[in-house]
Amino acid sequence: MSQRVCKKVLRTGNEIVDLPDDIVIEFFSRLNYQDRANLSATCSSWRLLGRSQRLWQLLDLRMHKFNVNAAEVLASRCVGLKKVQFYEEESATALIDLRARNLKEITGGYCVDMSDEALILIASNHKAVEILQLGPGIFERITSDAITEVAGCCSKLKKLRLSGIKYVDGVAINALARNCPNLTEIGFINCLNIDMKTFGDVLSLRFLSVAGSLNINWILASESLSTLPHLKCLDVSRTEIVPDALSRLLSTSKNLLILCALSCPAIDTDPSFVDLKNINGKLLINLSTDIFKGVCSLFAKTAMEERDVFSSWRNSIIKEQGLTEIMIWLEWILSDSLLLFAVVHPTGLNNYWLSQGVKLLLSLTKSSQEDVQERALEALSTFAVNYVDGSIDFALAEAVAQEGGILPLLNLAKSFKEGLQFRAAVAIENLLLSPKVRKVVEEVGGLNILVDLARSTNRWIAQRAAGGLLNLSSGEIDKDAYAGVVQVLVDVISKWCTDANVVADEIVDELLKCAAGVLANLAVNNKYGMLIVEVGGLTPLVRLARRSRCVQKQVARTLANLAAHRDINFCNTAVEKEIGAVEALVQLLHSPCNGVRKEAVVAVSNLCFYARNREAIAAAGGVDALVSLAHICACAPHEAHDLQERVVRALREFSVSEAHSILIGAQGGIASFLILARSVAKDVHESAAEALWALSFHPMNAIQIVHYGGLQFLANCCTSSMSKVVQFVSALTLAYTFDGRMEEFCLSGASSEDNLKSRIDAFRFLAMKSIDDFICAYSDPQLLSAVATSSSPALLTQVAESAHILEAGHLRCSGAEIERLTVMLRNSSNQLKICAAFALLQFTFPGNQHAPHHASLLQNTRARAAVRAAAMAATASIQSKIFAKIVLRNLEHHQEKTLC
Repeated sequence: MSQRVCKKVLRTGNEIVDLPDDIVIEFFSRLNYQDRANLSATCSSWRLLGRSQRLWQLLDLRMHKFNVNAAEVLASRCVGLKKVQFYEEESATALIDLRARNLKEITGGYCVDMSDEALILIASNHKAVEILQLGPGIFERITSDAITEVAGCCSKLKKLRLSGIKYVDGVAINALARNCPNLTEIGFINCLNIDMKTFGDVLSLRFLSVAGSLNINWILASESLSTLPHLKCLDVSRTEIVPDALSRLLSTSKNLLILCALSCPAIDTDPSFVDLKNINGKLLINLSTDIFKGVCSLFAKTAMEERDVFSSWRNSIIKEQGLTEIMIWLEWILSDSLLLFAVVHPTGLNNYWLSQGVKLLLSLTKSSQEDVQERALEALSTFAVNYVDGSIDFALAEAVAQEGGILPLLNLAKSFKEGLQFRAAVAIENLLLSPKVRKVVEEVGGLNILVDLARSTNRWIAQRAAGGLLNLSSGEIDKDAYAGVVQVLVDVISKWCTDANVVADEIVDELLKCAAGVLANLAVNNKYGMLIVEVGGLTPLVRLARRSRCVQKQVARTLANLAAHRDINFCNTAVEKEIGAVEALVQLLHSPCNGVRKEAVVAVSNLCFYARNREAIAAAGGVDALVSLAHICACAPHEAHDLQERVVRALREFSVSEAHSILIGAQGGIASFLILARSVAKDVHESAAEALWALSFHPMNAIQIVHYGGLQFLANCCTSSMSKVVQFVSALTLAYTFDGRMEEFCLSGASSEDNLKSRIDAFRFLAMKSIDDFICAYSDPQLLSAVATSSSPALLTQVAESAHILEAGHLRCSGAEIERLTVMLRNSSNQLKICAAFALLQFTFPGNQHAPHHASLLQNTRARAAVRAAAMAATASIQSKIFAKIVLRNLEHHQEKTLC
């Protein structure tokens, strides 16, 4: 929250400043440290309240950049600071500049580069610290020397938890035993080596975890640990502890109450421990333990609900003596191991998750310990996801919903604590990959919560919320539920796509990608598409396409979906009118990324439905870009078939214009289409053949088809292609080539092609035979003879239905193409007459997508007369006359339908 925004808020009403001090301080306490400092600077009374020591007991730096400069600014406020949380090495080194000498708790994580010197410096400047925790993460640069120095500096230390240390030697452990008399808990997690035999000297120790640590001599370790007089709880999970050592600990440790051994291979495979849950009053927790039942057994004097034992304990008014600190420790070590299981995905744990793991994680999300809640949430976000392919185990995800976990997760996402907000948002985002979870989230009002989170000034939280909205909108979209989402997403894109955010930031890039992806999903629905345009969404989208490469695919898909509603041209024309939109799309056609190119091609193809859009795209160099793409596709057969098909289809739209058609041919489009038309992919094969037919309308392109040896290929397609559409358009392409217009064009001197006439004449017989063979495949000679001798409408219908090519119903002709076919009815070639009548039959066949349009083009007197003359011609073949009669009947049908 910037100071400018804060002052704007204050100007809306003086009554805000007059709030009671307690309310203002409570309000401040719910802000992160940056917003708190900014807001307190807006007026003198708030400046004083903003420095209240109640606000600066805890400092959570994990989700904000914290360095020496920030520390110096905050130092005057942090005199009474008790607890600090941070991530990364830079934040760790800046702690010194806070000058918070009375710190009691320091928690750091993911400081891979943190050195001994940094840790020693922190310890020497904060000698009053009682809890020191470095983890999660690997701290491999921290050595035993630093631990020894910490022991010497921090004599009040009560808890020490370190993660990923290479070697903890006996000197360090002895130093802790000698200098830290109040040390009751140690956690050396995921360490490479620990000298366990010296632990017997840490007499104050009550809680110990060496989970995930390697190279431990467990026989010696068990001897040492069993002598500890106050040891109550021990965690050896994920270690190589042997059965003998475990048995010794259970039998000889006098005060031991809980021994946790989750995922210890030697224990899990030893039959003597499978059903062993309690020995000598000690609770053994392993993967075969019913943890809820086992924990319930600890409460001998209090009745607990077994499956809800953790919540029952938290809510109990009277706490059993000594069990509170045990339960707190147990929550922590369980959350630690369950998180690791969720991240690593060890085999064979699915049944564990379904039987009690999910329930346990949900229970831990209600813990009073924030780090336990965060670990449980992180585990819930990870345990069902396969990060190799991004898939999700639906059964595991749906188990969260079945256990009633969705609403609690959403409530945690509303927390004012950013750590909880973030991790809850991640969990929700990932679980939303399941359709059933999406339904539950929508039912309990999760959409509004995610929208609120997307407004967050914290980019980490906003990104995850946008990701959740992306997954949620990937399913079936409610027609009304997302009405308020569009404006928020447009605002989010406008906010983060600024000059200040152009610098490389993976989180912001991902946030923008998700936000644009949601708009792309919503734009499929015309209502939301119109809303995107109405709220000014095109402007930030175009800006985003120009500035951020990683978001270009989503932007192109949004524009493609906006332009897809051809029957309602509001969105389609809006894209063309938006300054820079068409130019940006054309630039995306040159992208090195296949996905971006494909979406851009789809957008251009959809926009081409309107002539004005085509002109704008062509003016921006779109035709050249598409022809270049077609050439790339032709030269690289491995290119995605859907990209090839989309490129060809887009150019097919441009070929309606004579100028664009000539430009496509001049740029080398014909050669590319002839290659693509040979594709084994049906869509590419058909689209390329249709494009050749459309381009061949102009003689100059027909000449290129001849030049590149396309006639033989087209002749083969007439009879051998597996696609009826390709057979049909190949025959039409040959008809355009041999109907005389190309020869007239050559005689006019407009073509420099040598020996063209001789090449055409040499191929004419084969071309005519191919056309004849194609049409004969759709003609029944006996039926035609019967129709010729009878005027029965039923027989005429049979001929029409046997000749009809259902797959050609999507083809659309221009007025010029229809006129050319009517002229062809008078051609001297019998095959061309038949072909023209057959084509008009297809284009006017009732029920075809564009039949009414074609019929309207044939309603003028000259065209209708030409068809009638062909039907009555005495010298014409039976086929052409009957096909012409069917065309006339089709025209009457459409005319009657229009009158009705």
